[in-house]
Amino acid sequence: MLLDGGLHKRDVAHFCLAGATRNITSFRDSRAMVASSFSHHNRSKARSYAARAVIGALIVGAAYLTYEFGRIQAGYNIVDAAAQRQDYENRIDALENNIMDLNEQIAVLETHRDIDREAYRVVEASLTDLQSKIQEQQDAIAFYRGIVSPADGMSGLRVQDFRLTRGNAEREYTIRLVLVQAMKHDRKVSGDVKLSIAGDMNGVETSYDYAQLLPAEAEKGWAFSFRYFQDFDRPVILPDGFTPARITVQVESRTRSIASIEKSFSWQSNQG
Repeated sequence: MLLDGGLHKRDVAHFCLAGATRNITSFRDSRAMVASSFSHHNRSKARSYAARAVIGALIVGAAYLTYEFGRIQAGYNIVDAAAQRQDYENRIDALENNIMDLNEQIAVLETHRDIDREAYRVVEASLTDLQSKIQEQQDAIAFYRGIVSPADGMSGLRVQDFRLTRGNAEREYTIRLVLVQAMKHDRKVSGDVKLSIAGDMNGVETSYDYAQLLPAEAEKGWAFSFRYFQDFDRPVILPDGFTPARITVQVESRTRSIASIEKSFSWQSNQG
């Protein structure tokens, strides 16, 4: 069978098949060329990286050798430096051990100091207590000596002690009075105490008897009876606006041959 132009069908088919074969062969040859080119490019790139790495290593090695040569030229020795470094490390270890020993000694000394301080505190407290007891005993000796043999050698009634202390309430005070019978103690002495407080009341000199200054529940009388001594603590309340100045104590004896006494005290100087 003939086609247009006088070509046979088989000729057309043969022509097409030959063209396709040439195209496939041409494509394979192109792909092989591309692959060969890519492989060559990778090898060139790897060789370039290797060359750069070698050059870098040579530069670093040359720099290090130059640095070492410079240190040698300056008198530096690696062995001596290592020995010196080891010596310094040994010294550091020795100093650290010494510091630990010193810290232990400090701890021991601080412990001893604390023990000594506590012992000193105990001794000081004991000493203070002993001194207080000695003072009490000395006061007691002076007190009993005033009863047995007073300094002036006179017998009879005496005011051995007089003190004023503040009470619990406003303008309340406590009067401390100690009476003794000096030298002669063959019999009791009895009587009454009378007390008055003089001072200023709103600009006017005023005196109050003991009975006028007592709390409501207090006993009005103030009697005494003793052979050696007797002490009293009596409360008084000062009126508002009153400024005390002096106190007069009268010890009136009801015993024959024992005289009464009277004594005045400053309010300010006898506050304890």
